[in-house]
Amino acid sequence: YTSDLRTELGLAPDDIMILQPTRIVPRKGIEHAITLVKMIGNPKYKLIVSHQAGDEGLEYQHMISQYAGQNGVDLRFCETRVSDMRHINNEGKKTYTLSDLYAQADFVTYPSLYEGFGNALLEAIYFRVPVLVNRYAIFGLDIEPKGFCIPIMEGLLSSDVVEEVKHLIESKPYRNKIVNHNYRVARRYYSYDVLHRSLKLLLSNIRGFLEEPK
Repeated sequence: YTSDLRTELGLAPDDIMILQPTRIVPRKGIEHAITLVKMIGNPKYKLIVSHQAGDEGLEYQHMISQYAGQNGVDLRFCETRVSDMRHINNEGKKTYTLSDLYAQADFVTYPSLYEGFGNALLEAIYFRVPVLVNRYAIFGLDIEPKGFCIPIMEGLLSSDVVEEVKHLIESKPYRNKIVNHNYRVARRYYSYDVLHRSLKLLLSNIRGFLEEPK
């Protein structure tokens, strides 16, 4: 089903698909993803944004579209082709899931200014796709100390971070080493087994509290 995804997004076989797997809202920092592609300077790098603007208006979408155009970055919005489940839409075209996009992506950008946690980060790691992160508060406090190997920006992109991103994309052995390491770390700290054990312990503690003699 997904064999035609990149073609239907207008990508050539040798294009590099940079995925921004978020809604188009200011706190997602999509302008940083555009700057990244600009700094890499390769016209084969295409930035794909998966979701729509939502209920916060279209001003931000217009702004980043203009910014991409001014900087020669190929920015594409594919919200009409992404849904919760695969199906053929009213125009007879395939509609894909976010998982399909992750599976086809060469790199994921996640330059959010702030997040409650950061599900897209773990999703990228699960699909073994390298990812760029802007060091938002929860990431710095709860996720980064776990030992992930991730290019991290501090509000602005440095040339060192851009070079690391290029290396992750262009060196398959290095990419595989990093994404497999991150997968193992995520499995250790964020797997369903970990969730199951944590919930079991929590429920056991609650049960013990309720059964204590009053």
